[in-house]
Amino acid sequence: MIAIRNLCKKFGSKQITHNLNLDIVQGEFLTIIGRSGEGKSVLLKQLMGLLKPDSGSIVVGDTEIVGLAGVELAHALKQCGYVFQFAALLDSLSVFENVGIVMLESGIAPHIVRPLAEECILKVGLSLDVLEKYPDELSGGMKKRVGLARTLMGNPRIIFYDEPTTGLDPIATQLIHELMRKTHDEYNATTIVISHDVSIFKYSDSVAMLFEGGIVHKQPAGSIWQSDHPMIRQFIHGLADGPLTKNLKE
Repeated sequence: MIAIRNLCKKFGSKQITHNLNLDIVQGEFLTIIGRSGEGKSVLLKQLMGLLKPDSGSIVVGDTEIVGLAGVELAHALKQCGYVFQFAALLDSLSVFENVGIVMLESGIAPHIVRPLAEECILKVGLSLDVLEKYPDELSGGMKKRVGLARTLMGNPRIIFYDEPTTGLDPIATQLIHELMRKTHDEYNATTIVISHDVSIFKYSDSVAMLFEGGIVHKQPAGSIWQSDHPMIRQFIHGLADGPLTKNLKE
């Protein structure tokens, strides 16, 4: 579904993504982990075409998206949906307007958009009365669900999540993880998640570690807790000493 080859991205003199290679197969639920500041969100934004890599290749389906822009890029990524870290809801719009924003902005009548928005709101476990509320009336977990409902309006085959449980308590986190897996299965989607939260491994098919700009290891999530890879082991067990922190202590 997605093939990444020799991907590189710099901001000024700082190398963020460096000769990164990764294959994501159709129907996979992949979680990408790594320390803060490793460039996980930058990688996700390159996959979504929100940032242009300096070099390398990203093939989505059978289309090379590096070098595309405008209508061509939008067409190549029409099968993709992006769930932002903090939901990215517009405070001045109602939940209905947030969920249906793409269709409404394209000129589709609200009475046509409404039943589709209602269907997506119900799919994420919210009641229909939420559609009349505004973002500042919602809890953090509800905002995350609304953000997902907006993404589902496009019937995505590929769903990207950027730190979907940031700021949530453990109960809300588990509910969001369960919803993500349920959505993955119902839509027969390919799911790519950026996360620090190791509890998501329970819902993932595979886990990949990002370090110093590249993917250093990928393995099935079911065996991750028994991994003998030193970086994986240090990260998931929260160890202060190991290869991930070697440079910090030298």
